[in-house]
Amino acid sequence: MGPPGAGKGTQGELLASGLGIPRFSTGDILRAAREAETELGRHAQRYMDAGDLVPDEVILGLIAEALSEPEAKAGILFDGFPRTVAQAEGLRDLLVSRGESLDTVVNLSVPADELVRRIAGRAYVEGRTDDTPETIRRRLEVYRESTEPVLAWYRAAESQVLDIDGVGTVEEIQAAIRSGLGR
Repeated sequence: MGPPGAGKGTQGELLASGLGIPRFSTGDILRAAREAETELGRHAQRYMDAGDLVPDEVILGLIAEALSEPEAKAGILFDGFPRTVAQAEGLRDLLVSRGESLDTVVNLSVPADELVRRIAGRAYVEGRTDDTPETIRRRLEVYRESTEPVLAWYRAAESQVLDIDGVGTVEEIQAAIRSGLGR
């Protein structure tokens, strides 16, 4: 977990590769379901085509499908999921029904000014004009309002939350994650 620009994708990819498990983001799962033309994928596509958020129950159905994939048998790393408390509760219930449990929530912490700098730099490299400091700060506000409560929920549920300082080199941050996980 972590705000936009914290490095979730980069760190998640490295960690999943090092552990030999798949890494799934909600976007990856939605694209795969759409391409496979599953019932849930078609259902999710209707929401995406309308510009609406895909409902939690549809996302959780897609997560259940991802957990059933053979490559997920040894474990799975979720990147940026769950995004709401309802999704966290649904994931917990899904895992319990499968006789499985969540191992650790890795939370990357990065100061807001650094996030703005990173995202603005990324937008510049990618040629995006919509990532102004104002819109970036709004995205961070949305994260604080909608996703930070998920972290609080995990802490209250006494889940293992590993807080990692997300400032440093990619290698330093990865080493801190691995050390915190005991891997």
